[in-house]
Amino acid sequence: METKAPAKKTAAKTPASKTSTKSTSKTPAKKGAAKELKDLFEDSLKDIYWAEKALVKALPTMMKNATDEKLKTAIENHLAETQTHVERLEECFKALGKKAQAKKCDAMQGLLDEGKSIIEETEPGTVRDAGIIAAAQKVEHYEIATYGTLAAFAKVLNEQDCLKYLLETLNEEKKCDELLTKVADTNLNSKAK
Repeated sequence: METKAPAKKTAAKTPASKTSTKSTSKTPAKKGAAKELKDLFEDSLKDIYWAEKALVKALPTMMKNATDEKLKTAIENHLAETQTHVERLEECFKALGKKAQAKKCDAMQGLLDEGKSIIEETEPGTVRDAGIIAAAQKVEHYEIATYGTLAAFAKVLNEQDCLKYLLETLNEEKKCDELLTKVADTNLNSKAK
């Protein structure tokens, strides 16, 4: 009868942990960073105020480059609404006892840059129109997310005047997004094919 030598126990080899201090450490806050929800709320209002003002400047270019009449009309109508959104934000700042102040919105800047790029990278006609709708809907989705969040903050902070303004704008942004979908669905995307 053959006897087997006892198996040697070896430690399982595991890869050395590659934790870096960057991934595990907290990012230090900037000087003047928000400490309370009210601070974050006001900072976010500055951000979307910049975004809406930038959109007022960008929409005419989108309108000039669109060829579909329904799309042009939708953009023209939303330009008027966007100007109202700027005014509502100014009223919101006033309700908070603050001066309306804009802070560059990197997200909106990126979306507007992408929209400009889409226009430059497409021939005029249905393909460009489809691209303009895609870019515009990305903007609308960003605004819907932002206004929804701001409305939730206003509710928690019991800022009823701001809440009213923010919800009005949120509803208009949702309607604009739905209208853009309808314009795209009325054969525009099929024609672009």
